[in-house]
Amino acid sequence: MFEKITPEQAGISSDNVAKLISMMEKRGAATHGILMMRGGKIFAEEYWKPFHKDFCHRMYSQTKSFVGIAVMLLQEEGKLDINDKIIDYFPEKLDGELPAFLEEKTIREMLTMRTIGNPAYWFSSNDPDRTHEYLNDKTAVARVGSRIHPSGTLWEYDSAGSQVLCSLVEKLSGKKLLDYMKERLFNKMGTFQTATVLQTRNGDSWGDSAMVCTLRDIASFAQLLVNEGAWEGEQLMRADYVREATAKQVDNRESSKYGIYRHGYGYQIWRTEYNGFAFVGMGHQMTYCYPDKDLVFTYVSDNQGTTSDSLREMVGCAFQDLILEEMKDAPLPENKAAQKRYQKVTKNLKLRAVQGQEDSPFRAELNGVKYVCGENPMGIKEFSFRFTSAKRGTFYYTNAQGKKKIPFGVNHNVFGKFPQLGYSNERGGMRTTDGFMYDDAASIAWAEDKKLILFVQVIDRYFGNMSAVFAFKDDMAALQFSKTAEDFMSEYNGFALAKKK
Repeated sequence: MFEKITPEQAGISSDNVAKLISMMEKRGAATHGILMMRGGKIFAEEYWKPFHKDFCHRMYSQTKSFVGIAVMLLQEEGKLDINDKIIDYFPEKLDGELPAFLEEKTIREMLTMRTIGNPAYWFSSNDPDRTHEYLNDKTAVARVGSRIHPSGTLWEYDSAGSQVLCSLVEKLSGKKLLDYMKERLFNKMGTFQTATVLQTRNGDSWGDSAMVCTLRDIASFAQLLVNEGAWEGEQLMRADYVREATAKQVDNRESSKYGIYRHGYGYQIWRTEYNGFAFVGMGHQMTYCYPDKDLVFTYVSDNQGTTSDSLREMVGCAFQDLILEEMKDAPLPENKAAQKRYQKVTKNLKLRAVQGQEDSPFRAELNGVKYVCGENPMGIKEFSFRFTSAKRGTFYYTNAQGKKKIPFGVNHNVFGKFPQLGYSNERGGMRTTDGFMYDDAASIAWAEDKKLILFVQVIDRYFGNMSAVFAFKDDMAALQFSKTAEDFMSEYNGFALAKKK
């Protein structure tokens, strides 16, 4: 496994792989890594510094696909039947009268996301047990915009339902999700040995969002399913169950609009064009599998806050157009010139930084000057920029937690720690009190002589980003902060007006 071959040996020109990467760079994708594999052999594997092949990356909702396969493993062991009602497995978590339509909901309907709809947002819930909350949420019908309906009717994305399925896996297996899958699959494959799954507040594995593993790990899982459960000559799970899980079980269109993932849905697994299936996670964590070509493509990034859906569609469609459709069944002649062009494109791949003017005549005037802020949603009291050169500096500010600083590069990233305290670590939704901070990458760019943009990316087991635009005139400054991050960075969203001190 993980033998490396050239693109030409896989039946595709190196130029096509280079074109795909160049297109992603041109469109501003904040890519962290890609891996392409045919027949279990890697023909393209690239990482954008500081990411690397051993980095364990948060896969977000790709985790759901692991849960779907774990449920099928339990059925294989005779511990459940997916046609069973979900409430029959959690009598201890039911508080009496059931929410509307819950009683008839089956495991199969949960696997295919034809559930009753509109679960509560768990980060703001007082209930640390997400399964208990899901099975007793009688407020959904009364909520504004409620879409409650009988299970087995509409397809609607139900992340909380995936978490309940993870809880089911852990209850019936007696093991954590990852431990169970290691025992059944991954230890025999030799992968996922450095992986982990973050937890919810009550200690359950965070099964709808928090698998943390390498690109090679998730590519091996994809290859296992492409192989219908076989690995190096050994059948690790029933082939018919893999086919069932990855096949189109339901139509998942929510409108008449085209979408690369709107070609059906299996058991926590998306269907794509070309008889493919996919695992998909927030921020554009994507794994595409095409059994007819024995082809796997996996992509990790943090494109939250961009033109998100269009960029995700662009990457997927570009891969299909440039790689899948152009791929030949037999190896191509080696093309040294094309391989050199590919190496040139990939030689210095780096994490995206905000781009602008190289410098500004206003830098000297701004350097070290304090600005005092009026009342604002961020609670920022004052700030200053201090430049050590035209290429580097530090953003200093004071907020409700005290004095903070963010070192940055001009048109390039500087890596450090995001200074805000109290964000989640091992358990999602649980605030830390031990001084824990996320790894980050920070850059600024001069948009105009007296306007700069600060861009901060959290690049830890949690991903998110924040942009702040500073525009200066006379002794005043206008600030606009915006963030895209799940359950953190809320202190960095809003407008402020400041005056030179």
